[in-house]
Amino acid sequence: MDGQIQFMIEWIEGKLKNQFSLDELSHRMGYSPYYCSFKFHQATGITIRRYIFLRRLYLSTEDLAKDRKIIDIAFGYDYSSQEAYSRAFKRVFGISPREYQLHKLPVQSMNKLTMNKNEEWCGMKVNQKFEVERLQHKKWAFFDKEVLNILNGQMMYEEFKDNRLMGDSDYAPFNEAMCVNATTSQVFDKEFIKKRAYGHQDSVENYIQKVIAPLERLFNKEYKCIVLWFGEDMFCQMNLLTILSYLEQSGYEGKVLLNSFREDEFKVNQSELQLGQYQTVYNDVLVNHKRPSNAVLPVMYQAINIYLDMLNEDNTVVKYIAKHKDLSTSELLQQLFTLFTTVGYGDTQYLQLINKVRQ
Repeated sequence: MDGQIQFMIEWIEGKLKNQFSLDELSHRMGYSPYYCSFKFHQATGITIRRYIFLRRLYLSTEDLAKDRKIIDIAFGYDYSSQEAYSRAFKRVFGISPREYQLHKLPVQSMNKLTMNKNEEWCGMKVNQKFEVERLQHKKWAFFDKEVLNILNGQMMYEEFKDNRLMGDSDYAPFNEAMCVNATTSQVFDKEFIKKRAYGHQDSVENYIQKVIAPLERLFNKEYKCIVLWFGEDMFCQMNLLTILSYLEQSGYEGKVLLNSFREDEFKVNQSELQLGQYQTVYNDVLVNHKRPSNAVLPVMYQAINIYLDMLNEDNTVVKYIAKHKDLSTSELLQQLFTLFTTVGYGDTQYLQLINKVRQ
């Protein structure tokens, strides 16, 4: 069945800049339109209509980055007008096409789906060195001793630190999963540590050793610049929001640079951030579980929407697990990693959902 779904994906991809016809697809497949839609949704966790909608918008960002006329882009992706395209764009990314064209802000990637589970995604590690060299050539100042690089997770931290990818600067990992469990308004204080440890079913001592102690440089040393290395998925963006909230709470006055990247390719989008609103956004989203009143980067805007959706007991991931719960755990995990890249959950989070659905 994977081969048939991949055939549908390839056919759909060829129609992204043309009018899509489900009847034509069903004729090519030899099945009814309903059956094609049903099997695609069952296999991928997303409807055909939603897949086309998101793919077209994501591909349009590449055209916007090339400064093509917005009206030409709208018609090129089968929108009835520039206004219709702009409304759809803002609904997904939180900003208008024109704003994106002016500022080239990071967005979540919506790449072509692949049902080939044996395909190896090794691009991230291969491209790290080349991307860092490109950034070094561009901004050498971010490689000196007065810079702290905060990496999302222990594995990335060890890779950067052991290979001194950022020269003489300092490194620190943020070993958390802020997209799950309750939190407090004040980041990294005693109540925060206690609540987060309880949520992870861990002791306060273990939590401090795993999460707080590795951030010692952030707490005890002053830096002229802090470089944040966080992926564009929801998991990473909620961690990023937490660090930004702490920087505001601690009164940090230096420069803040975000290196947002795609997990599969390590393709970095670099942005300088202005502090002043992230504590409010953190409280709105992670503490009170509501949409923020402040504007945020498109990639964070998208991640917040995913985070709030994942709070629902019948979210898209849970529905997918329920439909495929008879698969082996290892196979189901592989499917989840492949299909829900924008969520970014790790083994622990997915296993908890799988066990809950199977109970």
